[in-house]
Amino acid sequence: MNVDHVAMHMSDGIVNAPTSLLFGAIAVAALGFCVIRARSELDERAVPLAGLVAAFIFAVQMVNFPILPGVSGHLLGGALAAILVGPFTGALCIALVLTVQALLFADGGITALGANITNMAVIGVAAGYGTAVLLYAFVRRRARVPVTAVGVVAFVAALIGTLCAAMGFVLEYSIGGAAPASLGAVLAYMGGTHALIGVGEGVITALTVVAVARVRPDLVYLMRSTRAEVPV
Repeated sequence: MNVDHVAMHMSDGIVNAPTSLLFGAIAVAALGFCVIRARSELDERAVPLAGLVAAFIFAVQMVNFPILPGVSGHLLGGALAAILVGPFTGALCIALVLTVQALLFADGGITALGANITNMAVIGVAAGYGTAVLLYAFVRRRARVPVTAVGVVAFVAALIGTLCAAMGFVLEYSIGGAAPASLGAVLAYMGGTHALIGVGEGVITALTVVAVARVRPDLVYLMRSTRAEVPV
């Protein structure tokens, strides 16, 4: 494998079988926990929105945008899903998208599905939502939260979530990389390209969250869960 072909959607053969099994088990355990906890996030508003979020992320993940010559990126969607429908429901949405892509569109290897879910649906969502909660708590010190501030929070959360998901890939490769690319090369490539991909991720996430927050702030889980006032 040439390092230029390393992608967030890990294909079969990039890590060895024991590593694939390990992160497959981690993904199953994490998703089982999410299923239990998602019940507290889902209500009559969140259920249809979760379906729309999953469909939106599936659609935009099919569209790649150029980053560098020979390198393209697409929305991962972890921070976006978590901010709109909650971290546990968001993780399930991303996992569903990744599973459909792997089984029906061969986007990401079947044996690597557990690792891909761990990176994007678990690490990416947790890092993105954790960042959003911390930043939103900071901006809420004001009496009212401007909608632009919500967009900035979403942008930074998506950027951090993307970088952390990429580092999850590097961790898996360091444990059981089965390709000829060196760990240093993989680290440099994933860190550099996903810093740029994270900017695109942040822009798309911010625009989407702001659009929803302007018309239906009650649908934004981050704002509902912190009892934020309607933004202006």
